[in-house]
Amino acid sequence: MTRGLRVIGMAIRAEPRIFTSAVLASAVYGIMTVGSSWALGRATDDVVLPAFRDGRAHTGALVAAALLIVGVAVFKAAGIMGRRILAGVMQYRMQARSRRAVTRQYLRLPLAWHHLHPTGQLLSNANSDVEAAWAPLAPLPMAVGVIVMLVTAAGAILLIDPVLAVVGFLIFPAIAVLNLIYQRRLSPLAMRAQQLRAEVSEVAHESFDGALVVKTLGREDAEARRFQVRADELRDANVAVGRVRGLFDPLLEALPTIGVLAVLLVGAMRLEARDVVAGDLIQVAYLFTLLAFPVRALGWVLAELPRSVVGWTRVQDVLDATGSMEYGTADLAGDSPAGVRADGVSYGYLPDASVLTDVTFEVAPGRTVAVVGPTGSGKSTLTLLLGRLIDPAAGAVRIDGTDLREVARGGVSDAVALVLQQTFLFDDTVRGNITVGRDVPDETVWAALRLAQADGFVSALPSGLDTRVGERGTSLSGGQRQRIALARAIVRTPRLLILDDATSSVDPQVEKRILHGLREGAAGSTVIVVAYRMATIALADEVVYLEHGRVVDQGPHELLLERCAGYRDLVTAYEREEAERAALDTDEEIVA
Repeated sequence: MTRGLRVIGMAIRAEPRIFTSAVLASAVYGIMTVGSSWALGRATDDVVLPAFRDGRAHTGALVAAALLIVGVAVFKAAGIMGRRILAGVMQYRMQARSRRAVTRQYLRLPLAWHHLHPTGQLLSNANSDVEAAWAPLAPLPMAVGVIVMLVTAAGAILLIDPVLAVVGFLIFPAIAVLNLIYQRRLSPLAMRAQQLRAEVSEVAHESFDGALVVKTLGREDAEARRFQVRADELRDANVAVGRVRGLFDPLLEALPTIGVLAVLLVGAMRLEARDVVAGDLIQVAYLFTLLAFPVRALGWVLAELPRSVVGWTRVQDVLDATGSMEYGTADLAGDSPAGVRADGVSYGYLPDASVLTDVTFEVAPGRTVAVVGPTGSGKSTLTLLLGRLIDPAAGAVRIDGTDLREVARGGVSDAVALVLQQTFLFDDTVRGNITVGRDVPDETVWAALRLAQADGFVSALPSGLDTRVGERGTSLSGGQRQRIALARAIVRTPRLLILDDATSSVDPQVEKRILHGLREGAAGSTVIVVAYRMATIALADEVVYLEHGRVVDQGPHELLLERCAGYRDLVTAYEREEAERAALDTDEEIVA
């Protein structure tokens, strides 16, 4: 209860004006509701009873009573409209504020944090958890406002007949106890249901994201069963929540009704004893029926509190997450190529399982260096460290002598561009995917496309730079997507350009032209490229050879061939593979 009220308190502090206006509108509704009971009592005493006594109704009295009732009804309707509209505005503004905060936090958190949290869970945090956190805000202004109605009605009852008031007020301790039991029963069930919503989202997202693998392996039925298991668990959890609500809601509704019956029973006895008049009894009975509504309104808020606390706790876990990414105040700005040095760098994704160990090497400004090594040697992890998507567990990565952890937020991404093998394109135009929100002239975009050997196919597209590429760039081939991603990096004129097998889907001749163009046209950049092809390795000024997460050797290609057996065996295997592929292509041409 306390935690739930704290969540509500945060919303009130965030939107004080809207909340106050909604409560005032609700208070108008509450006062007018009590006023309708007063109007009904006056109509009974001044119009109904005299009509029975005299055998006719006076026109003036009827008109006055009608105007009184209609006037109260108009103010009551205005209160309802104001309350509902403003409550909705407050709820949706808080949801939007929380979603923006969660999304900004996702963007700030390091890649290592994202590796530990499934995408489906992150989607659930930003969607269903945010909705659950602020669900009590819809009935909240009404519940607070009708407290005015509750106090006004209670005061009116005490003024009319203290005995009937005491009889009716006996229901409130019973309601408090019932609400306490209700909260304790519902809270763990609501927490379980909210967790299962995230798990259902995780399974669905994973299946959709891996749709190609699922279909090629014929795993549709297995994935459907996996989803069904989680969906059934969520159904059962929601049924359990509904069962508790279904048990307690009628009890909360029934207690005020029992109070009304008790008031009518005692009131009838007091009426017979002439301790009250008929109009007063009708007014008191009506006021007690009104008391049921404030109790229900408070119950709606209390019923949402367990789910709200669970949702806010899950949202707050994201907002409080810090990961391990820290920033300093250093700047990497400049127009000249960057010098790069790794000093004793180690990193592992799991405890006691290092991917890189004591990696040390240096790249002079303006040089092109190929990183070569067998599968699993840590090449891609090294590129992530050089781009500061993750931080080393030991050692340091330095650019121009500055530890990347000392660079201000955004400083590394301004100076370093990383192109991965698995490229991602947005559902946007070619221009939008290259500029990514930056104000870049088309001439600069075309220059980057020419360096990436992509200007030919882009100019042949129906709308050129304005052609939409579809979700994840599905309208383009793998090689075309890689070249667009490369142009996206080049257009930023980075001081350090890192290519993690970024031309693997491009044929060797095009790749050769790309790398040659980078050497000639990207004079302002130091280039580090993870290489698997001899053409790429041959164009590099020197090679860093990795094996089992360690730097085994560094130097020019010819020198490593002479002195490093592991490098020689790997490069020989590359050459043999390329020769076999070329021979196969030749045979296919002859057959054709």
